Amino acid sequence: MEVRPGGRRRIDRVLAPDYTTRSAVRPLAEVRELRDEAAQEETDLSYLRRLLHARMDIVRAEQRRREHGGDEPVVDQLADILSRNAVGPAKGSGRFSELTPSRAEAHRRHVEALISDVDLSDVGSLTDEQLDRALAAYQAEEDSVSGFRKQVQQVVDVLNDEIAGRYRKGSASVDELLDAERTED
Repeated sequence: MEVRPGGRRRIDRVLAPDYTTRSAVRPLAEVRELRDEAAQEETDLSYLRRLLHARMDIVRAEQRRREHGGDEPVVDQLADILSRNAVGPAKGSGRFSELTPSRAEAHRRHVEALISDVDLSDVGSLTDEQLDRALAAYQAEEDSVSGFRKQVQQVVDVLNDEIAGRYRKGSASVDELLDAERTED
């Protein structure tokens, strides 16, 4: 994954050095729009990370099965494998978001393209070398995505701080927000 300076994609815009500049003098509605755009990018990056983690878990499960001489195919353990990371303490930013990924299909294709010569639908048929390559590719991409996600979270934090600061100073009010929401409906 990469960010292209001057690029037109949402991540390029959100991580552009000037994205949050002048947020203190922008209209509140514009600051909220910027924050919402950045929050959507964070949601998409989180989704992409989850896809990568699922594939890494599948590869690791097959590697463990081989190491311990298990007979049960990984596909028969899939529900258990994928649910392991779905429970337990959260390791994320602690943000609550009602947003859904906006580019789910594109992210799925991106993850599949990382190891285009390896088909995880029959992970048991892959060589040890193919499993190692797949895991390395997924881990490298996850590291990249996580780094960009942290940067996007920092952008969201800057914009949230600006919005909260306006409410603290009294330059924005909840009544104005409610009025604006009523006129949108």
